[in-house]
Amino acid sequence: MLLKRLMWIVIVFVLLEACGIYIVQRWIGGWPTFLLLLAGAVVGALLMQSEGRKVWGEARRQLSSGQMPGHAILDGICVLAGGLLLIVPGFLSDLVGLAMLLPWTRSLFRLGLYGWLAAKVQSGSFRISGGGFRRF
Repeated sequence: MLLKRLMWIVIVFVLLEACGIYIVQRWIGGWPTFLLLLAGAVVGALLMQSEGRKVWGEARRQLSSGQMPGHAILDGICVLAGGLLLIVPGFLSDLVGLAMLLPWTRSLFRLGLYGWLAAKVQSGSFRISGGGFRRF
């Protein structure tokens, strides 16, 4: 059921992206549209790199002080997803990706991700275990 829903979401998303590219291409022309998409990919890669360094530094700082880097891990997931969305061609994905990369809007995605994970853990459909390595 989840796979079927995800498939439909991807299909609708791709169609929306294609319509958006077509509309922008009709409005400003083919080459400017291509250059905008290329600029989005470059900006996405650069933002993902700089924000990723910040998140990684914060996670290392928290670990060295003996804290679990929970927020930093969720921020890292948001930065990775946002950067990938900016690299994917399309204007809708660029807007969502940019919102996931910018620190003042990333907190909304982090809270949503935290709420989703908390609900999964409480329902028992997601478990975290500290199994470690087995000795033979």
